[in-house]
Amino acid sequence: MQLFYFSQPNATDEFLSLEKEDTRHITKVLRKKVGDVINVTNGRGDLFDATITQLTSNKCQLKLKHLKFEPSKKPQLHIAIAPTKMNDRMEWFLEKSTELGISAITPLICSNSERRNIKEERFEKIIISAMQQSLQLHKPVLHQFTNLDAFVQSANSELKLIAHCEETNKKHITELLDSEKDTLILIGPEGDFTPAEIENALKHQFVPVHLGHTRLRTETAGIYAASLFNAIIQE
Repeated sequence: MQLFYFSQPNATDEFLSLEKEDTRHITKVLRKKVGDVINVTNGRGDLFDATITQLTSNKCQLKLKHLKFEPSKKPQLHIAIAPTKMNDRMEWFLEKSTELGISAITPLICSNSERRNIKEERFEKIIISAMQQSLQLHKPVLHQFTNLDAFVQSANSELKLIAHCEETNKKHITELLDSEKDTLILIGPEGDFTPAEIENALKHQFVPVHLGHTRLRTETAGIYAASLFNAIIQE
């Protein structure tokens, strides 16, 4: 199955008209024609059969047939992570965590952050591509680039964890992951969280964890955490 993502359709819609850019992709890249059927998701759990009924150089109309609705996975994983200095490493994290079924991602600005701006449109495209490739019907939510302190104060997940490298009393993340609880994990920048940032997170009920006995790159830590969570909920 080749899966396409368009945010517009609801389960009860009968037709969908595509914008010029999407139409060009279908005609020029994929060589689709009138009568061809494609699979479409809105990223909110709905899957459609979509028959091309009209196709010009800048307009494509699809007739929709709703096939199924897939509820969101429970529990859900939200990773808040400091973007890496090298964009390709952060993009790798976005791609692989999406394939693993993450529900939400928040890019964080920390004291030791080496990157303080991101290209949200580029990040969204990577997430959508990974969602389509892995045939998932739910698109992870990409939250706005957020200051760590402000984020910590408003975080309200059932289980809140912070992975850091300070030599303190910490449990391995697998000792705390729970297949019944929505989970939020904080992953710091290359220079790690500062002691003050860790203390602030603990004050707001985040629990410190470690990810093993080797020091991981930021993006590797994020993928490792997502993989462990994925394994726990599928046991």
